[in-house]
Amino acid sequence: MCAQAVSGRKPDHGSGRRDGGPARAPADIPAARSGASLDRLPGLLAALCDRLPADRIVVLEHVLETTTDPDDPLLIRFVAAQPAAGLAHQLAEITRVWRAEAPGMTGAGLALALATARSLPRPQPAQVVVSGPLSASVSARLTSGVAVEVIRSANTSLLIASFAAHGAREVVAEIERALGRGVSVDLLLEESTQAAAAFVALPSEVRVWHRVARSGVLHAKLLAADRHTALLGSANLTDRALSDNIELGVVLRDPYVVEPLVDHFHWLLASENKVMRRA
Repeated sequence: MCAQAVSGRKPDHGSGRRDGGPARAPADIPAARSGASLDRLPGLLAALCDRLPADRIVVLEHVLETTTDPDDPLLIRFVAAQPAAGLAHQLAEITRVWRAEAPGMTGAGLALALATARSLPRPQPAQVVVSGPLSASVSARLTSGVAVEVIRSANTSLLIASFAAHGAREVVAEIERALGRGVSVDLLLEESTQAAAAFVALPSEVRVWHRVARSGVLHAKLLAADRHTALLGSANLTDRALSDNIELGVVLRDPYVVEPLVDHFHWLLASENKVMRRA
């Protein structure tokens, strides 16, 4: 819709400056519109829903329902009081675009638009995960914490693959907790590294798998919870890889991406395919 509005806009040759040149608005002020089409406002509302949990969005909706317009003092005070980094600026940008693109819309109307955006299912963006030093260049989380979080999110199944494993007591403990709540666990481990030794304390219902072929190794690193979340990366399940080494990974929370990945590993485990065997 935005592209159509831009492509369909004709230059205004009727206005000009005293020197005869065309009038130009500052770059940070939206150009005037002849129609009522919305350009940026839907995207800003969707981005806010991606950032905040649903209960925080509902609070903002309640504020908007009692707001008359973008300059309502109640809304201004609410925006200024937000402590989260960058959130006040993000909300101020929404009110600025609201004023520019839809000045006739009431706060109740914007609250309804926000509730609609909140209710629409959208895949969560991929999240960068690292081990080792953290810089300010990317928004990332440490592998150790994310690995535990992914395991904790499993309700029915865990699929874990690692070339090496050593220590990682927090991960092992979280796997045991998952077993306690009825989660089935498959561990795909490289036999030549004796990775299975890290999990010997786990109950016998854990299924450990090794590769059948003598050539090549199982080098994949994967943590998959159910069919909705997967952690992929370079880190093995070792203390150093989870915290100290320089490692890089990504968390996927889109079932459309995770489900085929899980299906591929289940195919590897099928006995008729002769790729993996129970240890």
